[in-house]
Amino acid sequence: MNVFTLAQPEREAQLLPRLVELTDRHRARGAAYANILAAIGHGPGREYQAVADLPWLPVRLFKTRQLKSIPDDEVFKVLTSSGTTGDVSRIYLDKAAAAAQTRMLGQTLQTVLGPKRLPMLIVDSTAIVKNRRSFSARGAGVLGMVTFGRDHVWVLDEHDKPDVEAVRGFLAAHGDQPFLIFGFTFMVWLYLYELARDNGLDLSNGVLVHSGGWKKLVDRQVDNAEFRRALQAGTGLTRIHNFYGMVEQIGVVYLEGPDGDSLYCPDFADIVIRDPETWEPLPPGRPGLVEVVSTLPESYPGHVLLTEDLGVINGIDDGAWPGKRFSILGRLPRAEARGCSDTFAGGSA
Repeated sequence: MNVFTLAQPEREAQLLPRLVELTDRHRARGAAYANILAAIGHGPGREYQAVADLPWLPVRLFKTRQLKSIPDDEVFKVLTSSGTTGDVSRIYLDKAAAAAQTRMLGQTLQTVLGPKRLPMLIVDSTAIVKNRRSFSARGAGVLGMVTFGRDHVWVLDEHDKPDVEAVRGFLAAHGDQPFLIFGFTFMVWLYLYELARDNGLDLSNGVLVHSGGWKKLVDRQVDNAEFRRALQAGTGLTRIHNFYGMVEQIGVVYLEGPDGDSLYCPDFADIVIRDPETWEPLPPGRPGLVEVVSTLPESYPGHVLLTEDLGVINGIDDGAWPGKRFSILGRLPRAEARGCSDTFAGGSA
């Protein structure tokens, strides 16, 4: 099932009523969220003409507040974001929400992987997924992806060292047919690309899905274009799909299209780029703060979130897939991000 089908007008028409419904649902089921909406003038019965009119929460609130729309005895899993102790988001899922998010992630990835599970090379170690109730963002990402592959082989051993023999064995068994590679971007570069390049390993039948950690490659002067160029030249890998996502909206991935120059929204999600001073939505070509919207979050009020990331819409309904295509430009400086969160909490947004 392809989930990159909706042109922007149709997407807006489908998303808006569902997002309004979710706003009402979370208001009714969570006192903290209801108080926030009341403080910023978004009480019950308010009408919305566009997705961009809906009230957003800054993602930082999930680091300082318990925001959920389910009772404690229905909490099935708690996901945590990466960060220092005490500075992590906590996302509460019930069984239905966890199942829905896994299902929609699968449908999104099938767009580039096909309907059958592929042999899978994981650029990580098993240690990252040992605790099955509470995961880090990285662990949650790995565990979420593992279900879409088979015959899994981990690139790193139990000591987090590259295991070239394990990779050789995987390629001997599966390298002549399509196979899935998953890892976080900086780990793919440091532990798979360099390993494959230095040992003459052929990854040309691979489909790489990767995300996160670009800032760790800045000092190596590796951007997206260089990442793709080097992997093709050094390993033969050409089918490469970066994605953008976050634990606060787990199950949603904004996937890089086949042309490699933009990220796209699945049909159940969208983005808004906002001016960081006026909060007004910005047109294509003007960078600002990324707001992500999704119809998936039902167990917590994560359906409209203002991130701390800077991005730009590159075009609308003019790319390989329909809808908005966009790029992530980096993270808002920490002090400015705090100010954004404080402003919202104070009712000025």
